[in-house]
Amino acid sequence: MTKTTLKSLKIGKYTIKYPIIQGGMGVGISWDELAGNVSLNGALGTISCVGTGYYKKMHFAEKIVRSKPFEAINFYSKNALFEIFKNARKICGDSPLAANILYAINEYGRVVKDACEAGANIIITGAGLPTNMPEFTKNFPDVALVPIVSSAKALRILCKRWKERYNRIPDAVIVEGPLSGGHQGCKYEDCFKEEFQLENILADVLIEAKNQGDIPVIAAGGIWDRGDIDRFMALGASGVQMATRFLGTYECDAKAYLDIMPQIKKDDIKLIKSPVGYPARALNVGILRALENGTAPKIACVSNCVQPCHRGVEAKKVGYCIADRLGDASNGNLETGLYFSGSNGYRIDKIIRVKELIGELVRD
Repeated sequence: MTKTTLKSLKIGKYTIKYPIIQGGMGVGISWDELAGNVSLNGALGTISCVGTGYYKKMHFAEKIVRSKPFEAINFYSKNALFEIFKNARKICGDSPLAANILYAINEYGRVVKDACEAGANIIITGAGLPTNMPEFTKNFPDVALVPIVSSAKALRILCKRWKERYNRIPDAVIVEGPLSGGHQGCKYEDCFKEEFQLENILADVLIEAKNQGDIPVIAAGGIWDRGDIDRFMALGASGVQMATRFLGTYECDAKAYLDIMPQIKKDDIKLIKSPVGYPARALNVGILRALENGTAPKIACVSNCVQPCHRGVEAKKVGYCIADRLGDASNGNLETGLYFSGSNGYRIDKIIRVKELIGELVRD
């Protein structure tokens, strides 16, 4: 496909120079260093609000039990989130910064308010349909709201609720196909069906978005290079979201990925069951190997991170606590960490700078 000149991306009151959003990755993969440098270089950096209690070796968590942040109030640490945003701003200045907040987490509303107070310009939410998202940003009218959906039906339901309750529509919407890293928006078996792939769900979402009020649509899930960007923008997307590519940058906040990713083969990337209730895509290292070998740690819910887990009930069914294992990955524990990656993670063959990556993606 012939390259086209990339236009800027408008989301609410904010203009992003390049139509590329760096997807939120937690725990501790996209915090101040990664998100700050992405925004500095003209794309939209996204700070993950998951597990902020682990930031700087839990320095900002007010209570720790068994070397883990205790309860959701500490796992989603407000003080740590403020520090992350402060340090990201030192890198990117006044450039737009987003916050990614999963709808499935405990204390979702509180964390949205925390992110707004910390200085997020844009809130991005997936892992559930955030029908009450505007409720928590009423005092922050300049903050743009961007839900993640996996179908036109989901967008239609969301817009209906938002219009009825809050007299507003999303400032943009991300449509994510099942090749992304982390949690997916469809059932396990549907992730492999042709009709659920990004190319096939994008068209209907574009129609729905236009009907609802010309909402900008961002394509996500498996997007790798400039060819993919051009392809999806030619189909009508206003921009793209990319996450896995940034695992291969020096600025990735979870430094273990810098050693792991160049070693990964295609068969090392697995679709697994998660305590969150959605299938998730991860690397077959760390906790996944431990589960195979029967050496996985015992499960004891300390952080109470997500509602669907029901205080460890679902964790015991799948064999691991997602909060503990993502926390281990953030700390570089190769024995018990859970390492997420999109389906294209095996294509990372070397580590480069964020500036170099964005330059490669936007060069005409």
